[in-house]
Amino acid sequence: MVKKAIVSPILAPPVGPFSHAIATKGFVFLSGQIGIDSTTGKLIPGGLEAETEQLFENLSAVLSAAGKSFNDVVRVGVYLARMSDFPAMNVIYAKRFTEPYPARTTIAVAGLPLGASVEVDLVVEA
Repeated sequence: MVKKAIVSPILAPPVGPFSHAIATKGFVFLSGQIGIDSTTGKLIPGGLEAETEQLFENLSAVLSAAGKSFNDVVRVGVYLARMSDFPAMNVIYAKRFTEPYPARTTIAVAGLPLGASVEVDLVVEA
């Protein structure tokens, strides 16, 4: 299998042994992003809405590094620390996608890195 790492020069390097994204077999798999401010390396203040806006900016930076956009996304994984945040996240999410919408899974989780409220990963057609 041939894998190509995708790295965004805008974002901080990953904090562990993983890539921002991997391209292989006609798809690009983006690692989950949380609302980290790339200049400080810290979770952006302001709660769920601010974090969601920031994580989509982070995902946009990775998509751009792969030569892709949100129009190329075929699947989205959303991970929420509190399922009660679903409506607020969904309003911000809806600004990034048009019909036909990508497939999506939303899961409530016990915790996210840095105490984040939300994390999102993507699968993109290469």
